[in-house]
Amino acid sequence: MSTKPLRFKPRVAMAVVVANMIGTGVFTSLGFQLVDIQSGFVILMLWVVGGIMALCGALSYAELGSIFPRSGGEYNFLSEIYHPMAGFVSGWVSATIGFAAPTALAAITFGKYLSAVFPLFSPTWLACTLVLVLTGVHATSRQNSAGLQSIFTVLKIVLILVFCTLCWVMVDVPQSVEFLPSSGDGALIGSASFAIALIFVNYAYTGWNAATYLSGELEEPQKNLPRILVVSTLVVMVLYVLLNFTFLYVAPIDALVGRLDVGYVASQQVFGGLGADIMGVLLSLLLISTVSAMVLAGPRVLHVIGQDFPVFRRMGKANAHGVPALAIWVQALLTLAFILSASFESILVFAGFTLGVNTIFTVGGVFVLRWTKPDLHRPFSTWGYPVTPLIYLLLSGWTLVYILLQRLAEGLSGMLIIAAGVVFYWASVFFGRKIIASEQSSDASG
Repeated sequence: MSTKPLRFKPRVAMAVVVANMIGTGVFTSLGFQLVDIQSGFVILMLWVVGGIMALCGALSYAELGSIFPRSGGEYNFLSEIYHPMAGFVSGWVSATIGFAAPTALAAITFGKYLSAVFPLFSPTWLACTLVLVLTGVHATSRQNSAGLQSIFTVLKIVLILVFCTLCWVMVDVPQSVEFLPSSGDGALIGSASFAIALIFVNYAYTGWNAATYLSGELEEPQKNLPRILVVSTLVVMVLYVLLNFTFLYVAPIDALVGRLDVGYVASQQVFGGLGADIMGVLLSLLLISTVSAMVLAGPRVLHVIGQDFPVFRRMGKANAHGVPALAIWVQALLTLAFILSASFESILVFAGFTLGVNTIFTVGGVFVLRWTKPDLHRPFSTWGYPVTPLIYLLLSGWTLVYILLQRLAEGLSGMLIIAAGVVFYWASVFFGRKIIASEQSSDASG
């Protein structure tokens, strides 16, 4: 007697969202931010503003997810709101940049933290090994995915709280960083430096929409999705502010500027050599849940594309447990390509720009649907509409403009990826029609 595959419970989806968000960005971006901004208050405001943006985006996605409760995230939303081409391009961006690149960054950071403690191990090969092991687990069953994800996400939250508490208690001399507003902070918040730094912060918050990629596999998605997105985003915002306060509280700014492994640097200041090594191992463990969550959520985009486009039909298939195993392995190969071929900061800015374009069109879809289909049934309506989605659009647009002004190469690379998605869409439609025509001809002759 066959049984339906298990669906993901809300707590598992929350674990996926939290784990997607808390990863590479918060443990690496502070060093880049401190190059131009050395005010503790402004740094914390970066993370608060980023959290408000993510929350506004999550509220907008919650409305769209309640209307269109199918897996696939932006691919599903943009296909329904605008045109199948918009959805395909979005899915193309999600598959190539939205998940493969951030998964690579999280795995690289895992490798760097662990190799800092064990120099004999190559950070690159540690990163590749982690991706392959987690892919093997998630390609089996939802039960295995849910168990692995829940355990490592709970571990992550506990370790962050323990790390912050130990740092506050054990630091010998706290740093003289000003966390209250002072003269010049207002001008700094409105500056190009703040906008560029916000790119890194927005990247750190990437993943607040992760549950929408699993909508079709959730228990009661129309009821549970809004709560999952909002609660998860608020939890992460609090943890991010705590972590950055802790880094600045215990470590000299000069020691943090330009460093990728800011958590390890902070640990050295508080715990000394051996203690820092232990914390380096623990911080690397935090990133396992991040890589795991992206390996779990990302391939669902490839899966629904495979269901809609004959050219990618094989990726639209699932195993006996309802898991898109082939799509999961395809994304793993894309991730390995990023790990082996690109620099960390270039991937980060490039991914930040491309994903920003993706989410702007999706959040803008809330306005489009309110105008074109005002009578559409909305099980959840965006709180604070139209202010909340407008805040997201304005702040996101601000950062994208500065990327084009300050980091033109990465911005143009992102636009080329989007253009390539348009080409692939028309090619997929063309060859898909040929496949269908061939199948119909075979059926007729048979």
